[in-house]
This record gives sequence, C-alpha cells and structure tokens, in this order.
Amino acid sequence: MIKWLFKYGAVLVLFNSILLSIENTYLIGDQFFISLMVLYLFVLLINPNQFKKIIFHKAFSFILIINLLNLLYFFIFHSIYDYDAMKYLMARGVQFSIISISIYHNYEYYANKFLDHLVYVIFGIVIFGLIINPSMFSGRYSGIIWNPNMFSSIVVIAFAVFFLKHENRTRFDYFILFILLAASIASGSRSSLVGIILVFILKYGFTSKNLIYAFLALCVSFFVVSINLETSINRFAEQSIFNDRILQIKYAYISIQEKLVSGYGLDKYAYIDMSLVPISLKDKIIGAHNGYLAILTQYGIIFGMLISFIILKKSLQVYSFFRNKRNVELIYLFIIMFTLIASLYETFLTGINEFQTILFWFSLSFLSYSKFKKEYAV
Repeated sequence: MIKWLFKYGAVLVLFNSILLSIENTYLIGDQFFISLMVLYLFVLLINPNQFKKIIFHKAFSFILIINLLNLLYFFIFHSIYDYDAMKYLMARGVQFSIISISIYHNYEYYANKFLDHLVYVIFGIVIFGLIINPSMFSGRYSGIIWNPNMFSSIVVIAFAVFFLKHENRTRFDYFILFILLAASIASGSRSSLVGIILVFILKYGFTSKNLIYAFLALCVSFFVVSINLETSINRFAEQSIFNDRILQIKYAYISIQEKLVSGYGLDKYAYIDMSLVPISLKDKIIGAHNGYLAILTQYGIIFGMLISFIILKKSLQVYSFFRNKRNVELIYLFIIMFTLIASLYETFLTGINEFQTILFWFSLSFLSYSKFKKEYAV
C-alpha cells in the first residue's frame, strides 16, 4: 500500500483537483484531499529515510528551497496559532513531497503512460458533459465543470498533450482531437487560443506548414466571428485578452503597495484587499488574476521576488535543456510555458488544488529530474 502510494500519489492529487472543479463532487474531493494529506504525512513520518533521500535530491532542491522559504515566512509573519496559514504551509509541503516522491519512484510511468491516461480521463469528462449538456455553443460551455475558464484550462492541456504526443493517428484519435479542440474553443476562454497557438508553434515551429494552418485558422475565425456566439474566437475579437483583467491587476498592485514587505500571508493567495476597492467596483473585482502579482500579494516583495526567481530560473533551465526535444519532455515543457504565459492573466502558480497549477509544479519537477538523469546517466 505504501509503495503504491509513493508511486501514484501525484496522480491522486491531480485527478482529485478535477473532482474539486465539479460542483457535484466538490465535497467528495475536499474530504479526499484532507484524507490524502493526513495519510501521506503519516507515511512520511514513519519512513523518514525515504523522505530524506528524495527531499534532499539535487533535482528537487528548488522545491526544498521553496518549502524552507515558506517555513521561514511563517515563523516571521504568522502566529503558530494561525490555522489557515499553517494549513497552507502543511498542504504545500506535503503536496510538493507527493510530487517529488512519485516522480522518483515511478519515473517510467510518468514518462510513458501517465499523459495518455490523463487525456483519456479528461476526454471522458468532456463526453459525459456533452451527454448531460449537449448545447456546446449556446453561451460559454463548461460541461460538468463549474467554471468555463477552469474547463478550458483542463481541456486545452489535454488537446495539447494528445496533439504533441501522437504522430501516427487513427480516426478515433482525430475524433478525440476534434472534440477537445471544439470544447476548448466553446468555453469562451481566450486563454484557449493562447494554448492552441503555442502548441502549434512547438509542434511545427515557424514553418510554411504553420503558415498554412494560420491562414486556415484565420478563415475559420472570420466565419465564426460573423455568428453570434460566445466562443474564444468571438470573445477575443470583441475584447483583448487583458480587457476585463485591468481593474483586477490594478487593485492587486495597490494591495501589494499596502503591505509591501510582509504581504498578506500564506493563506492569502489570489488575494486582493477588498477594503481598498471602491464600493462601486466590488462586484467586478474577484482576485488578482495574475500569478506573479498574486505571489507578491501573498509573500510581500522580498519573499515574493525570491519565490518568483526560483520558479523562473528553474523554468529557464529546463527550457534551455529540452527546447530541441521532440518527445515527452516537449509536452511537459508546453505545460510549463503555457502556465507561465497564462499566469499573466490568471492566478496560477500559487494555489493548492487548481489543476493547471498542480500540473505545472509536477511538470517542472519531472523535467528537473529528467535533466538530472540525462546529465548524470542514471
């Protein structure tokens, strides 16, 4: 049981984030998350040698540093009785441990089979959603997922994984790609377009083939825009990708200035100080909607800059090492690049139970370990 948990803990965490994004299974996902964190913490405590060997591994040193910074921040700016901050500290630490231990013990699975399993699960969710709600193009579509942007995040990643991973495709494979592409565009999320463009650039580069695809996409876009729909294409044509984010980014910046050094605390991720927002705008301001500003709001300027530097430095290292690869590493590289770009207008990077954020940290850890294995031939 313990061995199985070490190998597949990351799968449980990631798939549970999908349960948490479905309204009808949210309570199940919440209870499962708490149970998994407690169980895994207990397993780590009774296996200290296993924990020590992996947590101090060179490939996962960036995770260790972030955990230590979280711990130091907690002792400086929080009380030991601050339950919400303690909960974040423990959840983040255990989640990072689950990710690194799973990769270390089950590297071949995550290199060869995991991504296919991920796509099939997401495709199944999309199909089930179409059975429950087949009206894909009446308003912004989200299937059984509670939020169209969350739906888009999940589905466009599945599309990218399947598109990058397979060369010799069957008719059913093309059907999967078509459904995932249509669903991601039907979500109305403009981020879908960013992901789709990025995946074509990674796949074909700046070649004549991509120019042809771009021309065809432009022709389809002109047709779609002429119809009264709420697809990603229609919404992008009507407003820029940052159009409805400007106010939220503005007040995230004002919030940062209010507590520039200390930040608002570990438990205040994706946070805006609503006391600084005029009453007339309170219904329009939801959260930072910028992962980088969210980190600064959470940690303050000193710790926030350190955390951001670690993330960007490790991302640049794995990009430099794997940028010319055309295998599974390219897919994980896409997830990292897409998340870093999307964090300019969405609050990724900081949360605990958000699908794309978890997959980002997993991908960064996987490529870091893969880089280590290739450099040291282990």
